[in-house]
Amino acid sequence: MFRLTAPSDDMVRQFIAAQRELPFTYPAVGATCATPPPGYNVDRNRIRLGSGPATYQRGIAALQRWEMFNIGWVQLCWPAMPEVGATFAVLIRHLGFCSLNSTRLVYVLEEDGPIQRYSFAYDTLPGHAESGEERFSIEWQHGDDSVWYEIFAFSRPRHPLTWAGYPLTRILQKRFTRDSKAAMARAVDVR
Repeated sequence: MFRLTAPSDDMVRQFIAAQRELPFTYPAVGATCATPPPGYNVDRNRIRLGSGPATYQRGIAALQRWEMFNIGWVQLCWPAMPEVGATFAVLIRHLGFCSLNSTRLVYVLEEDGPIQRYSFAYDTLPGHAESGEERFSIEWQHGDDSVWYEIFAFSRPRHPLTWAGYPLTRILQKRFTRDSKAAMARAVDVR
């Protein structure tokens, strides 16, 4: 949904309610656990947050509070703790207008081993300007004790305005990645 002004809370609630039972916009649901489908732009970005178990735990807590969206021009409406099946909206303010995009959480994973990882992903619904999936992870590599935040996503335009402005869309995706990594670094830093 594209608008010149931000939608009211009631409008956002109605939008989310209308999206709650709709199907995903592509068949490869959960593909950020393996191989993204062909025909999508794939983005994988990481930032080192520090080292050790305390940093790993702070990273998980920050991810569960959705700190990666604490960037000013993007607002999550209104997820609590990441829970499979939760439907929510992402409100983006850019270039004098707003877009409201619907998503649903498809998995939450906790993995142990030489690389310990906590991650979750959401997929796009018909009320999203794009089609794809985005995964957020905190990873602790025991070999060198490093802790990383990673965003792994695949997407392609779905809405006609997104197709028309695709170079701008890619710029906004890169801006989100940069700002999200900085937000997570701030959230985990204990100085």
